[in-house]
Formats: sequence, structure tokens, C-alpha cells
Amino acid sequence: MDSAFLITAFATLFVVIDPIGLTPIFIALTQGTDAAHRRAVALRSVTIAFILLTLFAFFGEAVLGFIGIGMPAFRIAGGILLFITALDMLFERRTKRREDKAEEQDEEHPDPSVFPLAIPLIAGPGAIATMILLTGQAPGILGMVSVLGVMAVVLLLVLALFLIGGMIERALGRTGINVVTRLLGMLLAALSVQFVLDGLRAFGIGTL
Repeated sequence: MDSAFLITAFATLFVVIDPIGLTPIFIALTQGTDAAHRRAVALRSVTIAFILLTLFAFFGEAVLGFIGIGMPAFRIAGGILLFITALDMLFERRTKRREDKAEEQDEEHPDPSVFPLAIPLIAGPGAIATMILLTGQAPGILGMVSVLGVMAVVLLLVLALFLIGGMIERALGRTGINVVTRLLGMLLAALSVQFVLDGLRAFGIGTL
């Protein structure tokens, strides 16, 4: 498998899932609980997200084919979705929505591992679309294994950051997290444009 593709896949998934941006939300959702409870919530949320994203990696393209949507069209749509996500990151709209969901969860659900952590914060629409796009770009068993491996690495980073969330919060502070989120948003915007260009090229539009 081409190393450039693996790097692109890792960067895309890392930016879309945004482990750094999720960490303060995890801290807020588990505030006041002991270390054992935080570990259990972190493990459950990441495991559920892994299962969901794996299912979409295997069956997402088949579902698209069943309803008559080709991969070029999905690449364009996915690129647009990722671009909107990038704008949200740059202008803090996604952070605000995540904080609102955290507040809703805190009022109604004692265990945040399924909602809102696993769904929709980790395995959200952007991550699902990205998994389908990446597996479409890397066909075959080797391609599938490579994409799943990259996804596993990103989710392990999510888990690691959740487990050391308190230390990260003290080290970066809110301002530091905001700066990192904006930098990741700029990178995601560029990657999303590339997805759109790939989809247009598959349709025979443009020569980029």
C-alpha cells in the first residue's frame, strides 16, 4: 500500500474525528467521577465507535450501490460535508454543538459512552463518510486492512487522550486547544477540496 495514501488517510481521519477537540468534552462528561469510571467510559465509547466505523467500511459502499449512488458522487458529497466540518472547526461552531450535546447528555443520561461520545462525537457523519471514501480509494483486502489499521491507530489515540485528559487540559488550557482545533480545521479544508477534485476527475471533469 502506498505510504502517501496511508499518511493522507491518517491525517483525514485524525482531523475528522478530532481527538484533541474531543478530549475536553470527555472531561466535561466525566467530571466528578473516579479514574475507574473514566477508564470504563473511554473504553466503551472507543470500542463502540470502532465497531460502527468497521461496519461502514465493509458495507458502506455496498449500501451506496444498492440505492444507486456511485463513489464519484459520494466523494464529492463527502468532500462538501468535510469542508463544512472544517468551517465549523475554524469558526468554533462544532465545539459549541459538542458542548450543547454534552450538556443535554449530562441532564438525561448517566453513562455518556454510547451517546454522545461514541455517537455522534467519535463515529459521526464525517467519520462514517470518510471511512466509505477511503475504502473506496483502496479496494481489495490489503486496502481494507490498511484503512482499518489507520482507523484503529486514530481510535487508539482517542483512547489515550481520553485516559490522560486531565493532564492535557492542564497543559494546553482552553486557548491551546482552540489553536490546535483551528489548525486542524485548515488542514481538513484542504483535504476536503481534494476529495471533491477526485470525484470530479472520476466524472471526467477537469484534469487536476
